[in-house]
Amino acid sequence: MDDAPRFEPCLLVVDDQDANVTVLRRMLERAGYSRVEGTTDPREVVPLVLALQPDLILLDLRMPDVDGFEVLARLRPHVPEHTYLPVIVLTADISPEARQRALSMGAKDFIGKPFDSTEVLLRIKNVLEARALHLALQRQNALLEEKVRERTRQLEEAQLEIIDRLGLAAEYRDDATHAHTRRVGDLSARLAARLGLPEDAVELIRLAAPLHDLGKIALPDQVLLKPGELTGDEFDRVKDHTRIGARILSGSRHPLLQLAEEIALTHHEHWDGTGYSTALAGERIPLVSRIVAVADAYDALINDRPYKRAWPATGP
Repeated sequence: MDDAPRFEPCLLVVDDQDANVTVLRRMLERAGYSRVEGTTDPREVVPLVLALQPDLILLDLRMPDVDGFEVLARLRPHVPEHTYLPVIVLTADISPEARQRALSMGAKDFIGKPFDSTEVLLRIKNVLEARALHLALQRQNALLEEKVRERTRQLEEAQLEIIDRLGLAAEYRDDATHAHTRRVGDLSARLAARLGLPEDAVELIRLAAPLHDLGKIALPDQVLLKPGELTGDEFDRVKDHTRIGARILSGSRHPLLQLAEEIALTHHEHWDGTGYSTALAGERIPLVSRIVAVADAYDALINDRPYKRAWPATGP
């Protein structure tokens, strides 16, 4: 079943002679065109076009004050290039110069006066068929563009969900609530916003921060879930999670994963250079990693961990 709207074209007749407008309107109405408007004042054409959105303009060339050429020139800024608004010129001036000038200014057809009504109706019919096809193509393009936008939105949602679940996978074994990664992401975004970072950067941090401990998926349970103090060798194994996480996230062209790689590698650096994995110090540590480190440490303090009980929550 075709759901396309029925094409009932609107026609605008422009001629300084009222008799000509009346003849054309009657002829068109007898031919079955129910939406026919007319004017004898060419200065009204642009306002009428904007108000009526006609599908065809029948335009006389030789009119006082404002002739058909000037009307075509005034119409041009109001008719976008991708819009097909046909203009048929009806005039007694059938010189090659007039024809060429009118056609070069956007007219689609040219009929000399006195005109044959059958010829006029056939030319109108042909031009309106092209107009109807153009409108149908516009509708189809709009539908396709909407489908592309919807598919793109679904793909982006799926990608973000995968990233979110990837972060959950990293904490699945050592966080009973499975909410640590989201809390770190949200708190990191709040800190970034408080520091005055742009809104798009804040959102990127919110999405990338939950992947900071992705490398923990490679740590053995006896190290990750050990309730007591870690040995030196065990702590070295823990340190490896920054490089492992960065390695998993490396090589992406997506800004989100590139940021997540940077965070994964450097979120355990210390201001005095005693952190890991690359012993960065001070402002050499990426700002985003400093933000995530604060959020991660704060969340670890106020929530139960395998090696400690939660501290009382304070702060914002």
